[in-house]
Amino acid sequence: MENKKVNSPTISSVRIRPMRKHDWPNVAAIYQDGMDTGIATFEVEVPSFNQWDQTHFAQGRWVAVNEAQMLGWAALAPVSAREVYKGVAEVSIYIHPAARGCGVGQHLLKAVIEQSESDGFWSLQASIFPENTASLHLFTSLGFRKIGRKERIAQRDGIWKDNMCLEKRKQYKRD
Repeated sequence: MENKKVNSPTISSVRIRPMRKHDWPNVAAIYQDGMDTGIATFEVEVPSFNQWDQTHFAQGRWVAVNEAQMLGWAALAPVSAREVYKGVAEVSIYIHPAARGCGVGQHLLKAVIEQSESDGFWSLQASIFPENTASLHLFTSLGFRKIGRKERIAQRDGIWKDNMCLEKRKQYKRD
């Protein structure tokens, strides 16, 4: 997928659907674009689909598309293999460079939140670089709250980086 071929979307034309295995080349290209910013992830190399598949929930994978164009993706990953944390997931979301700032991220993250609650998740988490102000704004605008800061948690390109920790809890009806 070449970045310059993506048309700037209008939010009304964006469709959210489950990610399919054949989406991986486009998902991987958007993931690489995010990595290239230096403020989206500690990862520096896109894994193979099989490697990625093993670390993400099958039911928490979504893509945003506009006609035949891939605009972004989101996925849920377990935070622990322990049974008591089965309803807790970490959210990853990446938007194609040409679609950033057009509302695609909000559209996609809303869908992920709604579906995750239907699937039995009670807590969503995100770890975001403090420099990634667009992501911080996106998550907080949809009800995620900042719960802490991991200082110098890992290195990216030889530089120690912090992560902001955010959380969104499922809203339960009071008895």
